[in-house]
Amino acid sequence: MFKRWLTAVMMTGMALHAMGQVTKAAFGKMPDGQGVDIYTLKSPQVEAKVMTYGAKLISIKTADRTGKVADVMLGFDTLPEWLKDKTYNGAVVGRYGNRIALGQFKIDGQTYQVPTNDGPNALHGGPVGFDKKLWTAKQVPNGVELTLISPDGDMGFPGKLTAQVTYTLKGSALRIDYRMTTDKATVVNLTNHTYFNLTGGTEDILGHQIRINANHYTPTSKTLIPTGNMDVVEGTPMDFRTAHAIGERISANFEQLTVAGGYDHNWILNGPNGVMKLAAEVVEPKSGRTLTVTTTEPGVQFYSGNFLDGSLTGRGGVKYTKRMGLCLETQHYPDSPNKPGFPTTLLKPGEVRTSSTVFTFGVAH
Repeated sequence: MFKRWLTAVMMTGMALHAMGQVTKAAFGKMPDGQGVDIYTLKSPQVEAKVMTYGAKLISIKTADRTGKVADVMLGFDTLPEWLKDKTYNGAVVGRYGNRIALGQFKIDGQTYQVPTNDGPNALHGGPVGFDKKLWTAKQVPNGVELTLISPDGDMGFPGKLTAQVTYTLKGSALRIDYRMTTDKATVVNLTNHTYFNLTGGTEDILGHQIRINANHYTPTSKTLIPTGNMDVVEGTPMDFRTAHAIGERISANFEQLTVAGGYDHNWILNGPNGVMKLAAEVVEPKSGRTLTVTTTEPGVQFYSGNFLDGSLTGRGGVKYTKRMGLCLETQHYPDSPNKPGFPTTLLKPGEVRTSSTVFTFGVAH
């Protein structure tokens, strides 16, 4: 009897310890008065903060090779600053992450229109996407689960979509699990849009060395819509099969870099869709900080912060100018609803769409 009681107490203590790595705090209020909360996830190696507005990552702290801890993502200190941010930083973007040509797509012969907000195209779900919604949240072991119900017709997308996004932190690995269901056929492509800077935000990202596990990428038109081709990276500045500094070839005389103003492309990851695989590895030589991205998604959008223009001032008074952050958005390919040769983003009633991405932080000595 005593042993059973002692075992129960120990197991309860272990559970409390695991849950104790997650704390909740109020962060402010939306203009309509709704409260916004922050969940802080802690491990010995990493501290991450998640906000209920936009299901956003708003802080990731980890140490360099000397033990100095710094925030390795761009961000702000107050909710009003986050509400003004138009860069999608840290957010779960949807219902369709990345671009849809002309904001149009067809399902079963019916045409749907999403409001355009990126020249002629729809970007990240339209003008009021998931990044601008208040998600409901509950604490789970080592993390937080956020839920959003997007009604039928939201931004022109069909079907009531239920999206669940769970952030968990174990050791140096920050994991994001996505789960989506619908009551009507729709398209969905959720991703996370964090801007990383492994210097701690003190310098631009041009010195970061990156490797991308991809033999092919999807070239784009002048409006950054994939042409439908799947070009080989070999012999081009898009070849990151071995590590290169981001700034090494970013200004090369190469049409795709000229069109995008740098890197803003989808790489086709080596390995099957739905299986966890390496997407990218990043090393910042001065600090020694590293980031490894693994995912079940078929692609990753590497974005080199081409459109950051200095209009935003982040933590520590740092101006977020061009190339101050990089994004590694694990995803299905842009404009997949209009590209039959791309992996489908169609979700039907009765189906459950899941995907997972893990950001693992470390130090290279």
